[in-house]
Amino acid sequence: MLKGLPEAMSIERLARSAGNNMVGGRSGQNIVRVPTSPREVFGTAGSSTPPPHNPYPSFSEAFSFIKSSEFYTPPPAPPPPSSETTPPSVPPSTVSSVSGSCQNRNSILVSQRQKGNPLLKHVRNVRWMFADVVCDYLLGQSSCALYISLRYHLLHPDYLYYRIRELQNNYKLRVVLCHVDVEDVVKPLLEVTRTAMLHDCTLLCGWSFEECARYLETLKVYENKPSDSIREHMHTDYLSRLNHALTSIRHVNKTDVVTLGSTFGSLSGIMDASMEDLARCPGIGERKVKRLYDTFHEPFRRVSSRPASVIPETPVKDRNAEEASTSAHDTNELAGQLTNPSGSRKETNPPNIRSALNAAFAKYAEKVRRQDTKDTSPERGKSGNGKTKKDG
Repeated sequence: MLKGLPEAMSIERLARSAGNNMVGGRSGQNIVRVPTSPREVFGTAGSSTPPPHNPYPSFSEAFSFIKSSEFYTPPPAPPPPSSETTPPSVPPSTVSSVSGSCQNRNSILVSQRQKGNPLLKHVRNVRWMFADVVCDYLLGQSSCALYISLRYHLLHPDYLYYRIRELQNNYKLRVVLCHVDVEDVVKPLLEVTRTAMLHDCTLLCGWSFEECARYLETLKVYENKPSDSIREHMHTDYLSRLNHALTSIRHVNKTDVVTLGSTFGSLSGIMDASMEDLARCPGIGERKVKRLYDTFHEPFRRVSSRPASVIPETPVKDRNAEEASTSAHDTNELAGQLTNPSGSRKETNPPNIRSALNAAFAKYAEKVRRQDTKDTSPERGKSGNGKTKKDG
């Protein structure tokens, strides 16, 4: 009976408040005002106010009863920190300097001279920051760039020369980034090119600020990249090299290379083959045979097909002197033939690819042989001196 008493009192109080809030209106219609706050429902008494409900308690609040149970044991105390295992504290100034150096290494350092240059608005793919550097753009530890426009060069012709002198020899790669912003570019661009070549600088020309910015970004991105990406990739196996060499001849494809290689065995055998031997290979037609044979046996140096130049007529005195000299030369040649009747004139044939390769290989073999003799001669001298000393 006592437990249901507060609930009955609260219901009665709710009914009273509802009766007091009834407002008369039209016939048959009554409006009941529903209480919206706990104070209106339970009144001002502090004893009847329910405790606040927290639908999302914390983890410690939800499991706080475990600590009072008999199964709970407190965790062991952490060991005291020892001086040996404690890492040395790094001062904040050192950390800031290291982070600053890493940031400088990954960004383009721009000189204070370039403030206001519209080119900087187009450098978006790489970080850049102003710094006190000698060059205009420091792209790496050993690379830099100087910026100049042809319009500025026409106003100050000596500017580029003195700027290159300030760089001295501190950089391996020195780039002159030239912005072509005038119509008549022949004379100023020739002067800039001459200055860059005389001072061992690389000249890059751009016709817009966007193009110049792309050059700077590319040089920074590929700062530590090796040169393998732009170097020609050579194959190591013999078949790939033979394929690369023979397919450079017109009308010869990879299938023909496999046929020729399996028939003759090597490139030397293909070069020594006659036209009949080449024609016996399956898939090698008359046109390919002629191409192959002419490539390996035509003269190495092509004879120029220019028309003969017209020789102007010489005066009478010079003509008589020339005839006298030619007659004396013919007389000496006839006398030499009489003294050496067995001697025959050697006919000089124009060299072909085969003879040129043989001559180059022979010269290389002779050079290697001389080098070997030079290396072995001091050893022989030392051994001979040792024997003479023993004999003495």
